Formats: sequence, structure tokens, C-alpha cells
Amino acid sequence: MSQNFKEERLRWVLPISNKQIKIVDAVRVCPYSQRSLERWLTNYRQYGEAGLEPKSTRPRTNPRETPIGVKERIKEIRQEKGECALKIKWDLADEDIEIDERTVGKILKAEGLVKKYRIKRIKYKYIKAQLVPGQLVEIDVKYVPGRIENKRYYQFTATDVAGRWRHLEIYEEQSNYHAVEFLREIIQRAPFQIKAIKTDNHAIFTNRYTGYLKSSDPMNPRLHPLDLFCAKTGINHYLIDKGKPAQNGTVERSHGSDQQRLYKKETFVNLEQLKYRVRLWNMYYNDLRHCGLNGKSPNQFLKDYQLTKPPKVCA
Repeated sequence: MSQNFKEERLRWVLPISNKQIKIVDAVRVCPYSQRSLERWLTNYRQYGEAGLEPKSTRPRTNPRETPIGVKERIKEIRQEKGECALKIKWDLADEDIEIDERTVGKILKAEGLVKKYRIKRIKYKYIKAQLVPGQLVEIDVKYVPGRIENKRYYQFTATDVAGRWRHLEIYEEQSNYHAVEFLREIIQRAPFQIKAIKTDNHAIFTNRYTGYLKSSDPMNPRLHPLDLFCAKTGINHYLIDKGKPAQNGTVERSHGSDQQRLYKKETFVNLEQLKYRVRLWNMYYNDLRHCGLNGKSPNQFLKDYQLTKPPKVCA
């Protein structure tokens, strides 16, 4: 008895190939059709026993396969903008191309255009409170990569947690004075009232871990200039835990976008050019669609919020 398909086919093809029996006579007692025997005989004469191995009957083309033109467009958007699958889906929808987000992800993976992580990331499910614009603004400082005219510059960043609206400023130093000046600038430019800010524990934002311990009166320590300014303007100042930058995740994530979309692609000759490019990038960023805003840009989110905001009732 044959043990597999290959042996079974060889059992019928070998006598025909050795001219011990004619194919028309074999068909009379063979449970297989003459067409199958002829196909097996041809494969055997051309490839030997390997030609009798069963091959997949899966169709080589799929009628529902994504057109090549759409695949090429997905690759172009990924290489040009570096966007995720969901944002690419939205861009294609603007071009009247309907495609599922998961399909875009599979195409990116097949083309080798996704990030490769060494370890599997653990996903945590957080319960996030619904915030309104200005309720919490995260502030942080990013080093401008490299040196410009042999000087080091610093990017001060403020990001609204609710609507992802941002404001950037470039300074030649990071100091207490610049931290207060940056907050003044945000208050003037923000299209909403700032009620609270959140920063890390850097010395330009707080002296809780430096000045408090050196104070002559620990119960009445000398406050940081930023804390004094916040108290004067009625703004709450929150601090993240030491060594936990993820608690300032909104502004940290925006710094990643700055690095990938601005500083890796452009070079700057002088400070004026740096400030100009950063200002243009900030304007562009506030018009970018965000996954966290369900496809809206920060400016669109603020516009819709103002339209749906209930009017004040006068007493």
C-alpha cells in the first residue's frame, strides 16, 4: 500500500513510463482520470519523482488583493511623513481611497517599513480622565541636537494634554528666568485659559529637591521663581515622580516627533534660521491629525470644543 500521495502516483505512472502498459488501458482500472495520469506522466518525465509531489492548489492571485498602485501610495506616505497605519488610512480617505487600517499595517509590515522591537512591549490599560483645554499643560525642555555656530540651544515645549495644542520656543539657556518667561509666553499665546501645568523635577522648574534641603527654615523654604509666578497667576504647578518621565508622556511623545520629523531632516546655519524652522514646524504640528483626537488636529479640536462649549449663564 502506498504511504503517501507521491508513492501512489508513482505506482500508476511507473508502468506507463516503462511502457509495460498503455495509458488507455490503465485508465480502465485506475480510480483517477486520464487527464490526471497524463499530467503526472509529464511531470515525472520532466522532473523525476520530485514532479509527483502534490502542489498547493491555492490560487496565485486574489481578486480582493489591494491594487499595486494603492500599495505604492502607502509606501510613499510612510516614507515621506512617517505616519502610522491609522493616519495613512485617513490620508488615503482624502484621496477617495477606502482601505482598512489593519490592511495598511499588513502592507507596511510586508514591505519592512515597521519598527522592530527587541522585546515584546507590555500594554497597560489606563483609566484616563476627560480633560478640557487648558486644564493641564505639560512643559519640558529638549536639547537641540548638535551645535549651531558652536553654541548649544534649548527647545522649551508646552503641550496641552486635552487637545495636543503645542507651543515651542528656542532659548540660548535653560534657567529659572527662561522657565518663567516661557510660561508668560504660553499664557499670551494659548487660545485657552491655563489652569495647571506639569513639569519634571529639573532645577529650572522646582527647587524641591535642591533648595528645600538647603533652606535655613525647612518649614518655610524659599520657593522657586516658577512656583511664585504660578501662585501669582492662579496656576497650579504639579510635579511628576522622580525618574518617571512617562508621567509627562504627552510632551515627551511630541519631542519624539520633533526629533524624527524636524531635527533628523534639517540642518540649521544660525539661530534665526533655527527659530524660523521651529516656528513653521509648530504651526504644521498644530494642524496635524492625531490618533488620540480621533483624526482631528489640535486646532480643529479647539474649534469644535469652542462650538460645543455651553454658554455662560449670567446671574
